[in-house]
This record gives sequence, structure tokens and C-alpha cells, in this order.
Amino acid sequence: MGIDFPVYSIPEEHTLLRETVRALAENKIAPRAAEIDESGEFPWDVHDALVQADLHAVHIPEEYGGGGADALATVIVIEEVARACAASSLIPAVNKLGTVPILLSASEDLKQRYLRPVAEGQGMFSYALSEPEAGSDAAAMRTRAVRDGDHYVLNGVKRWITNAGVSRFYTVMAVTDPSAGARGISAFVVESSDEGFSTGAPEKKLGIKGSPTRELYFDDVRIPADRMIGAEGTGFKTALATLDHTRVTIAAQALGIAQGALDYAKGYVRERKQFGRPIAEFQGLQFMIADMGMKIEAARQLTYAAAAKSERGDADLTFFSSAAKCFASDAAMEITTDAVQLLGGYGYTRDYPVERMMRDAKITQIYEGTNQIQRMVMARQLLK
Repeated sequence: MGIDFPVYSIPEEHTLLRETVRALAENKIAPRAAEIDESGEFPWDVHDALVQADLHAVHIPEEYGGGGADALATVIVIEEVARACAASSLIPAVNKLGTVPILLSASEDLKQRYLRPVAEGQGMFSYALSEPEAGSDAAAMRTRAVRDGDHYVLNGVKRWITNAGVSRFYTVMAVTDPSAGARGISAFVVESSDEGFSTGAPEKKLGIKGSPTRELYFDDVRIPADRMIGAEGTGFKTALATLDHTRVTIAAQALGIAQGALDYAKGYVRERKQFGRPIAEFQGLQFMIADMGMKIEAARQLTYAAAAKSERGDADLTFFSSAAKCFASDAAMEITTDAVQLLGGYGYTRDYPVERMMRDAKITQIYEGTNQIQRMVMARQLLK
């Protein structure tokens, strides 16, 4: 009829980026994924390959030596790496998580000092909010930072810290004014070489085994006061604003895991024969594949829309980032579980990648705010 409706599409440079990342992931990362999971060791070779391709921290602006990629490009990088290996996708994802507080709130001096080495691949950045008694209730944290002249002295414990022990830098939330509740929390940069800082043994986890998760210990860690991120008492506000942006990266990780599982399952059902024909010809299995594809596409549209809102800083970002993270991670758990089912007994063995993907998918429903917390966040946004 001649009416031209605008169609949602990805810019060409993002499509080219996807092809670049996918080629690297298929050549350098996918062949190592099972071994990374089996050994539980951090894949420094994958880290180095990502650094060499400038894909380890694409979000860092050009003025700090980074690639200056927008939020959608960052999502595509994480999605494509996660399609091959979920643990490896936490390299670009956690570098973003650790540095967004600096991008949002730090002085120009701190930005120059800490974003540049990350952009150059000289060190990774982790994010330390959770504690043994402060998980979903992060404002209940007990780690203290006490002013002492032109320094702060930190004491306390952080738990569930992704890439702890391999990261060089840490964004750490600590209480500076115990009487002020959430408004008494401040954010700091701690370096792995700071005296009194140490990490615990790696947790023994269900999935993402190639990404270490450890406790952080602060035993009279004395740091210069100029390492505070933003003004005193603004740390919790920065922490929440950070998660608005980085929940989108967990949605991207979940999306990549789900896509990897669907891709493998599709190939398998075309090849596997029962009752004299490929099982892909059975309608019951076709319906499963259709549902998997539908959920992935819905998750992708929501995740990319949330990424666009993150880039623009839209007013409804909080709702969209929680919705994307919640929907994509729930979908990834369903899709990976169905992929295991489609492979039958083979799906349950470590000789095939879908059981690893199923284990890896589970954490996306838990970290950066459980999906129960995401539903609370969404409801508050809708009802306020």
C-alpha cells in the first residue's frame, strides 16, 4: 500500500561488531568452555584474547583510552561471549559493573587514574556491595570506613564478589556515618595491593566456575581520602544507579546462554534419529523449539530496548533494566532446561554443553538482585 512503517533494527556497526565477537568466541572461547568449567580456573588466555581484540571493557569512553562503545554494543559483546562461555562473559560484564560507579560519580582525577588501566587491559575491576548479613538488604551493610586525617581506614567483609582475587581494582561500599542509614554509605576504590586487603578461598559453585567468587577482607585497610567515589554519603545512591545500568548486562549474559543452548539443541534434533526419522520432525519437539525461539526473541527485544534506555538515561530505565534482567534470566533457565530435555540422556552428561549452560543460567536469576527483588523494583516503579 506504499505506507512505510519504521521497523526496529540494529545499526550496521553493531551488526559488524556482533560478527567480530562471534568469530572470536567461536575460535578462541568455545573450544575452551568445557575445560574452563571442568578446571574451575580463571581463563587468562580468554582474557588476553579479549584484551587483544579490545573487547574486555568496550564501554569505557575514548577520553580514558577505551573504545567508547554504547550500552547496546556492550550488550552485544557480552551476549556473544556468553553464547560460547558464560564464565568468560563476566570479563566484559564485571569490568562494566566495577567502573560504572566511577563513570557516574567519580572526580575527573579518579576517572583518569582508574579507567585508563582497565581500558588498556592492565587490570580488571570488581564491585563489592553484598555482605554476609546484607544480600538483598544491601543497606544493612556493616563494612566501616572511618576518616583519619587525609585517609580512610576500612574494616569489614564483602561476600559473593565476582572475579575477586583476579581483579586489580574494587569499587567498595562502606558505612561512613552509621547514624544515617542508607545515606551514611560511601563508595571507595580499593586496590588489590593495599595493605590489609585480602580475599578468601573461591566458592564451590554450581556454574560459572571459571569466574572466581570470593569474600573480600578489609583489616585496617588505609586508603587516601581522594579515592572516595563522589561525595560522602552518596555511595548507596551510586550503587543503585549502577545496577540500573548493569542489570542490562546480566540480561545480555542470560540471552547469550539461552541462544547457545537453542543453537546446540537445533543442531542435535536435526541429526538425532528415532523411529526411523529425525526427531526434529516430531511436533511435540517442534513446539518446544518454537517456544524457546519465541522467548529468546522476546528477551532480546526487551534487553536491547533497556540498553537503549541505559544509553539515553531515560526516566523509566529502572523498570526496563529490572524487567530485562528478570525476563531474560527466567527465559534462559527455561530454555536451557528444555535443551537438556531435547538431548535426553545425552543432555544430562558433561560430554554435551547444554548441562553446563543450564547450570550457568541459574545464577542469572540470582545475582545483581534476585528476580524476586526485580519484581519488587518493577512493582514500585509501576505503582509510584
